[in-house]
Amino acid sequence: MASNSLGTVFKVTSFGESHGPTIGVVIDGCKAGIQFNESFISRQLQRRRPGQSALTTSRNEDENFSVISGVFEGKTTGAPICILIPNTDARPEAYDALKNIFRPSHADYTYYTKYGVRDHRGGGRSSARVTAGWVAAGAFAQSILAEKGITVQAYVSQVGSIKVARPYSELNLSETDTSPVRCPDKEAASAMEKYIEQLKSQGNSTGGMVSCVIKNCPAGLGEPLFDKLQANLAKAMFSINAVKGFDYGSGFESVGMTGGQHNDEYVLDGSKITTRTNFSGGIQGGISTGNDIYMRVAFKPVATIAAAQRSLNTEREEVTIEAKGRHDPCVVPRAVPIVESMAALVIYDHLLIAGG
Repeated sequence: MASNSLGTVFKVTSFGESHGPTIGVVIDGCKAGIQFNESFISRQLQRRRPGQSALTTSRNEDENFSVISGVFEGKTTGAPICILIPNTDARPEAYDALKNIFRPSHADYTYYTKYGVRDHRGGGRSSARVTAGWVAAGAFAQSILAEKGITVQAYVSQVGSIKVARPYSELNLSETDTSPVRCPDKEAASAMEKYIEQLKSQGNSTGGMVSCVIKNCPAGLGEPLFDKLQANLAKAMFSINAVKGFDYGSGFESVGMTGGQHNDEYVLDGSKITTRTNFSGGIQGGISTGNDIYMRVAFKPVATIAAAQRSLNTEREEVTIEAKGRHDPCVVPRAVPIVESMAALVIYDHLLIAGG
């Protein structure tokens, strides 16, 4: 299986399966002498971990991790950094009945078709469980960016049809974690929470949207033509499980605008060149402008639901399945730190490419 690494200079390689003994990452290309912020990594892993609230799966991983190389006396050595996160609450036996069944809208059939074999234990390599390693690596990148004044903040902006009506500039993003749904708009958060609880009680699921804002990113990041900054951000976001859509700046709403409405006119702010508006989302021609970079990531409804569904097995026989086990009714509250981490990995990699 190829394509388990992300990045050019700051390269992250992911390994492990959902119900295997451990998951983790190897980070290569990190400079020596950088403070390794274990407390921030732990905080981000706790934000992603299962079992953190009534809105999430009951799988209860503590997300304790160990760093087995690349860090000495709290600082990076320049060697590859390997982070291990044990699976302490794995229950592979819960999936025995699904061993030969293709679950609707999962990766079971496609993995089986491509490789001729698949790990049926919770999806194995295709499980969102492996994103814990990505969060660990991304949190490290996020902590480095923070030292440079660059912040990466994500929040839930939609669950089902319930949307946050205000733009991010009118929200207090420091209040994102004050609700279990991770939405900084209290009214919308309350409605989202009730909706997720309702669907969970019915054994059903819903999708949602995570918005992300990157502030103080310097101008000049991005490598046209085929490593444009937005293209690499999109690739990172689409690598996250259950993601079905990505846009940045004005995104899909731009199709209903005229050029006169949409163009970002250049102005001087003191000695700094900026724009009156930011419909381009901080990126033009694949290169950062220095303005806020903002994007949205759409997640589909969780594929595993309690209701009976029809499918096929490996013998091409029709079967009916009723999923049992521990699953999120909505992934977006736990996806917030994943989106932040993947965005941070891309930005830091481009910063290093640019010589930063």
